Amino acid sequence: MKSDASMGRPIHFRDRDSSTDVRMMEGKRSDSPEPSCVSMKSDQSMELPITFRDRDSSTDVRPQKSNISTKQLDSIFKELEHKVITLIKNELKRFRKLLSPDYPACTEREVEDEEDLHSVTEGALKITLHILKNMNHTDLVNTLHNKLVSLYQTKLKSNLREKFKRINEGISQHGSSALLNEIYTELYITEGWSGDVNNEHEVRQIEAASRRPATQEKPIKCNELFKDKSIRTVLTKGVAGIGKTVSVQKFILDWAEGEVNQDVTFMFPFPFRELNLMKQQNLSLMKLLHHLFPEIRKLESIDCDSYKVVLIFDGLDECRLPLNFQKNEILCDVTESASVDVLLTNLIKGNLLPSALLWITTRPGAANQIPPECVDQVTEVRGFSDPQKEEYFRKRISDQRLTNEIITHLKSSRSLYIMCHIPVFCWISATVLERMLGEAERGEIPKTLTQMYTHFLIFQLKHKDQKYHQKCDPDPQQTRKSIMALGKLAFHQLEKGNLIFYEEDLRECGIDVREVSVYSGVCTQIFREEFGLHLGKVFSFIHLSVQEFLAALYVFFCFILRNTNVLVGQSTGLFNFFRNPNLSDLLRSSVDKALQSENGHLDLFLRFLLGLSLETNQTLLRGLMPQTEIRSHSKQETVKYIKEKIRKNPSPEKSINLFHCLNELNDHSLVQEVQTYLNRGGNSRLSDTRLSLAQWSALVFVLLTSEQELDVFNLRKYDPSHEGLLRLLPVVKASRKAV
Repeated sequence: MKSDASMGRPIHFRDRDSSTDVRMMEGKRSDSPEPSCVSMKSDQSMELPITFRDRDSSTDVRPQKSNISTKQLDSIFKELEHKVITLIKNELKRFRKLLSPDYPACTEREVEDEEDLHSVTEGALKITLHILKNMNHTDLVNTLHNKLVSLYQTKLKSNLREKFKRINEGISQHGSSALLNEIYTELYITEGWSGDVNNEHEVRQIEAASRRPATQEKPIKCNELFKDKSIRTVLTKGVAGIGKTVSVQKFILDWAEGEVNQDVTFMFPFPFRELNLMKQQNLSLMKLLHHLFPEIRKLESIDCDSYKVVLIFDGLDECRLPLNFQKNEILCDVTESASVDVLLTNLIKGNLLPSALLWITTRPGAANQIPPECVDQVTEVRGFSDPQKEEYFRKRISDQRLTNEIITHLKSSRSLYIMCHIPVFCWISATVLERMLGEAERGEIPKTLTQMYTHFLIFQLKHKDQKYHQKCDPDPQQTRKSIMALGKLAFHQLEKGNLIFYEEDLRECGIDVREVSVYSGVCTQIFREEFGLHLGKVFSFIHLSVQEFLAALYVFFCFILRNTNVLVGQSTGLFNFFRNPNLSDLLRSSVDKALQSENGHLDLFLRFLLGLSLETNQTLLRGLMPQTEIRSHSKQETVKYIKEKIRKNPSPEKSINLFHCLNELNDHSLVQEVQTYLNRGGNSRLSDTRLSLAQWSALVFVLLTSEQELDVFNLRKYDPSHEGLLRLLPVVKASRKAV
């Protein structure tokens, strides 16, 4: 009061409704050392004490003496006491209602009380639980807590049910989705693991799985993953598109709809594609849960000792977090903040929520990111068994005559039928063959993978033209530009091993994220933009094989249109003065690069690139590639080169892929040679027949891709040499019994 520094403007000293002239007061104050304002003699015109200081002032920050009298304090606290008591009374009435034996437990009533739940004051709940505990009424503490938890569970189930009840089968538009329960076909899931991590290309693994005798495996139902009480963490592996995410979706939906696993209180799905968007954030586990599941935001902790909780981490192979299990600090407190990476490693190791059950899904190549000691059970999603393949087509296509034709055609091409283990490939095949065999389209029925995927791409482009260009002709140049941009993204992300892309990945390939709808519009069922995530968007192709096809198309177009071999980063422009670019050179370098990969990660890419070199497939793409650009090459030159590679005795897996490559080039000469020996020999011994190394490889290929199961494989029929036995080992592994 001895200075003006702490004063607000003089107007604050008077009642705002007063009509007294403020200028007169200011004049009087300057003339007199004593305050002359009448308002200073009463409390009527005072604001709260905080307005006596200018908030922006840097003057003396020592606490100011309060001018509230004892009488005022008594009045304020009397009012405060009344309001606190009223608040507590209201909260206690709610808690009393929840604890009442007459309180209905039906879900409908719980939903009605949802607003009451969210308006519960956390402080009042803490006080109530604390006092009840001190009164030794732990039974009421537990009952009240469980009642509140059940209300959170109801809302969580409702939200998850809405989120997971529909499925987009390769389709990005929300309006085209179907109810999961109407189209879901049970997947073949097996229990157990040899302990090794298979990093081979997934087509190799599918082919190996298709040959594996069923008697060697123990099937397991998805909803029984945690039937064994000793299991905390389950790791489920499976190749891209085999049905891991759909299995997770069905698992959650069945729980949310009250069908199975009703002993589980909470299920929390954590897709890695969404966790990647939070990699820069520091937050506690509870904050993470509140962020992803706002319906439980009033739940302060997760008591896994009192109730059962399942955490689902889908898509470990999509994870872009370091997951540093060795160096990350130990964290045991669910309210302590840390990076998302630290939270995940501590959850998986059991430092956080040690009693919670964990389900992690991944492609096989990424399974080794989880320390083996952290996993109690490994399962494998094998996709569709042969009967399930037929079931899928019969569910999807109403015309059973047409369905029978499609199944018969797929069985006639072993490479296509093997790929039908993958649900997405079944969908692609159904999309193409339903139109072609149903006479909606004319042309040669696809017998190779390249033909199938080329027809699928053309079908998508036609569908886009019908949808978006009904009144004007489509621009082939713009379409080609979009396909090239998507192909570049596919190729570069294939080299990095990524199936899921973020905005920075698109920018690296020259795709303007603001125009991404243009690219997804070109191929609505090939490249999709995923919505519904909390922090951003992710993008993907509907399947790894589609990404590999577009990557091969990009490499092929770069060579044809720009005379550039992007596989080796070389331009062939200098040679154009003397001769046309040699397509055979590109294909040979592709074969070499694919063979250099021990894991075969370019196997399918190579098949597609070789298939695109055929004029028949280029003709299908004439809308993207003008007729004048179709380039022929000496197919026999490439076939000869591949056969030379087979003769140089590569691994059986590499040999098998090279035979698939010959199939894409429509060359079956080696296989026919061996088939002749087999047909001529009948049941007699073939030990007298001297086979070349290439013929041995062809024999293995014929035996492994045969429709007939190898019930008993009799080695006595074949050359007993050491070389012969080594070559036949893959067949022995695929047999139920070997003699």
